Amino acid sequence: MWKLQMSKGDDDPGVRSVNHHIGRQFWEFDPHAGTPEERSQIESMHEEFTRNRLNVKHSSDLLMRFQFASKNRGETETSHILEEGQDDDEDEVIKTLKKALKFYARLQGEDGSWPADYGGPLFLLPGLIIGLHVMGMKDVILSIEHQKEIRRYLYNHQNVDGGWGLHIEGHSTMFSTALNYVSLRLLGEKMDGGENGAMTKARTWILDHGSATHIPSWGKLWLSVLGVYEWRGNNPLPPEIWLLPYFLPLHPGRMWCHTRMVYLPMSYLYGKRFVGPISSIVLSLRRELYKTLYYQVNWDLSRNQCAKEDLYYPHPIIQDLLWGGLNKIAEPLLMQWPFAKLRKKALNTVMQHIHHEDENTHYICVGPVNKVLNMLCCWVEDPKSPVNKLHLCRIKDYLWIAEDGMKMQGYNGSQLWDAVLAAQAILATNLVDENGPMLLKAHDFIKNSQVRKNSSGNIQSWYRHISLGGWPFSTPDNGWPVSDCTAEALKALVMLSQMPYDIVGEAIAPECLYDAVHLLLTLQNGNGGFSSYELKRSYAWLEVINPAETFGDIMIDYQYVECTSAVVQGLRSFTKLYPNHRRDQIEVCIDKAITFIESSQLPDGSWYGSWAICYTYGTWFGIKGLVAGGKTYETSHCIRKACAFLLSKQLHSGGWGESYTSCQQKTYTSLVGNKSHITNTSWALLALIEAKQAKRNQIPLHRAAKVLIDHQMDNGDFLQQEIIGVFNKNCMISYSSYRNIFPIWALGEYLNYVIIRKKSHA
Repeated sequence: MWKLQMSKGDDDPGVRSVNHHIGRQFWEFDPHAGTPEERSQIESMHEEFTRNRLNVKHSSDLLMRFQFASKNRGETETSHILEEGQDDDEDEVIKTLKKALKFYARLQGEDGSWPADYGGPLFLLPGLIIGLHVMGMKDVILSIEHQKEIRRYLYNHQNVDGGWGLHIEGHSTMFSTALNYVSLRLLGEKMDGGENGAMTKARTWILDHGSATHIPSWGKLWLSVLGVYEWRGNNPLPPEIWLLPYFLPLHPGRMWCHTRMVYLPMSYLYGKRFVGPISSIVLSLRRELYKTLYYQVNWDLSRNQCAKEDLYYPHPIIQDLLWGGLNKIAEPLLMQWPFAKLRKKALNTVMQHIHHEDENTHYICVGPVNKVLNMLCCWVEDPKSPVNKLHLCRIKDYLWIAEDGMKMQGYNGSQLWDAVLAAQAILATNLVDENGPMLLKAHDFIKNSQVRKNSSGNIQSWYRHISLGGWPFSTPDNGWPVSDCTAEALKALVMLSQMPYDIVGEAIAPECLYDAVHLLLTLQNGNGGFSSYELKRSYAWLEVINPAETFGDIMIDYQYVECTSAVVQGLRSFTKLYPNHRRDQIEVCIDKAITFIESSQLPDGSWYGSWAICYTYGTWFGIKGLVAGGKTYETSHCIRKACAFLLSKQLHSGGWGESYTSCQQKTYTSLVGNKSHITNTSWALLALIEAKQAKRNQIPLHRAAKVLIDHQMDNGDFLQQEIIGVFNKNCMISYSSYRNIFPIWALGEYLNYVIIRKKSHA
C-alpha cells in the first residue's frame, strides 16, 4: 500500500535541507502496510475512478484523505453545542463550519502543512520517463509499483479519441499524445497494448494529425533527446544567447524565471545535440510515430510544423525568419572551428548556471520541467558525477498518487500557499478556541518556511532577485520566493501574532516581518504592479520570439492583479501592527499599487485572473486590494463595477461556476449546464462581502451561502469539482485543497459579517 511520508529526508544520503525537511512530502510503497480491508477499499477507489473517468476527470485525492482520516480519526473532536439565542441560519452555518473544520483538521500533517494533489498537466511525466530512460535509471527510480500507477494514470486520462490533452480536462493535443504514447512504450506497453486498443487508438490519433513532426517545440526536444526525432528538425536554441551583454532586452536573464530556467538546460542539450542510446525500442518508435520512413522525413520543414490542436500561440512570421536564419547560417558556423570554441564557452556557462540553480534549490529546482532537464544535463556532462544521485533523490518530491494513479506535480507541492490561505480561512470563522491545535501547527509551519538567506554568490551574476525574507510557494528548500506567497504569509502571521500565546504559540520575530516587507518593497514595478517572482526586466514585445506554441505570455514576468492585491493586503496588515516601520515607503507603494489595480480593471468591471479560473478569482483579488487600499463601494467606481459584474454572473442556483475556457478565450464562460462551482462561488461571495454587499442587498449572499452548505458531504468534506488552477493562459492545474479552504473562508465571513452583524443591528 502507498503511504504518504512527510517532513522526512534523513534516510536519503546527501539530501540537504534548510529547515530539517519541514514540508517535504513524498509517497512510498510498503507491501506490508494496511489491512486487507484497507487495501480492498483503496482498490475500489481506483476502480471507481476508472469506471467514471470520462465523466469525472479530476481525482478527489482520496488516497491521502483515506490515510489521514484513518490516522487522525477522533483526535480533533469539536463541540457541536450551539449557544442559546442562535437563529436557524446561524445554526446551520455554524454546524457546517464545525463539520468542515473538524474534517480539515484531520488532513493536516504533523508539520502543520496540508498535503494535497497539485497535478493536472499531462506533459510532465513524459519528460521524467524519457530522462530516466536515457540515463539508464528508469527501473532503478521507478519501481514496478511506480510504473503500474503511472500506467494507470495515463490510461485513466486518455480521451475517447485516443489522445491526451495538455491537462486532464483538455482536448487531445499532439504534445501530450505523442509524449504519453512514447512514455507508455518505454514503460513496457506493446504497440497494441492497453484495454480496448488504447495504444492503437493513440498511435492512430498521432498519425491522423500529422505524425510526430507536428509536435510543438518542447516535444520536439524531448523526442530528439530520446533519438526518435532529429535535432535538425528543431528550431535553434543557441546557448550563446547566455553570452550576450545583459543590457540587451532579449538576454535570457531578463526573461521570466520559469522560462529562462527551462530554456537554460534546453540550450545545453541542443548545443550538444545530445542523443540517448539507440535501442530496439527507439528504432521501433521511429517506425511508429511517422507516416513515412524515418530517413525520408523532411526535418527542415518539420521545424515549424505544429498541430492545430496545440497551437495556442502561433509563431509570428518574424520569429520563423529569425529561426530560419539561425538554422541556415549561425548554427553551421558554430559547429565548426574556430566558432566551435564559442559554443564550448557557452555550454560551460550554461552548466555553471544549471549547477547554481541545483545547489540553491537543493536539487528540487524551480519547477518540474527544468528539474528533469537539469538532471539530464548533469548526467550528460558527467555520468559519474555525485550530483546525479542528489538529483535522483529529489524526484519523489514531485510524484503524487491519488485514485487516478501516479502523476507528476506542477511544483514540489503547494505547501506554503495552502497553509497561509488555510490559516486565514480558519481565522475568518472566529471559531478559534476549538481549532487552536490546527492553528498552532499551521503557525509553526509558516514560520519555519521563510527563506532566511539570499541565493549564493553574486545574485546579479546569476540573474536572481534577493530572497531573504520571502516565502516560497512550496518549501524553503525550493528557495524561490514568490510575491503573493510572501504577502499572504505576512498577512497570516500578522493576524496570528495578535492571537493568544496559549492558542497559537509564539509570534514570529518582528525582524522576520521586516525582512518580508523589505523584499516586497523591492518587487514593485514602475507602474505600481507586482510580478510573480522578480521585477519585470524586459518588454512585452519579447513575446514575438516566444517559441512555445502551447503557452502564452511566458517571456517576461508580467504584473498580476493577484500579486499586487496580495501585497497591498499584506503591507496594510503590517502597518496596523507596526505603524512606524517604513511607513512613508509603504504608503507610496500602496498608492501606486492601487493605481495599477484600477488601471488593469476590464471594461465589464472584472479582472482577469492569471493563476486560477478566472474572472471570479481575479475580481476577488481586485476588490480585496482596493478595499485594503482604503477604497469603498461608495467612493470607488471600480468596486461598484466589479460588484455589478459578479452579480450579473450569479446563476439561478445562487452560485457561480466558471469554465477553464475563460482563461484561454479571455471572456467569462460558465461551466457546461450552468453548474455551480464551490470555489468560484466562495471567491464571489468573499468579494461581495468585502465590498459590503450586505448593506445593500443580502439576498445574493444568502443564496451563495446556501450553495456552499448544500455541497458539503456528511463527513464535513466538500465535493471535488472541475479543475480550478491555471498558468500561462492555457494550461490548467489542480489545487485540491481549495475545495476545503475557500468554503470555510467564505462561510466564516458570511457568518461574522452577514448573519451575526445582521442580528446585532436588528
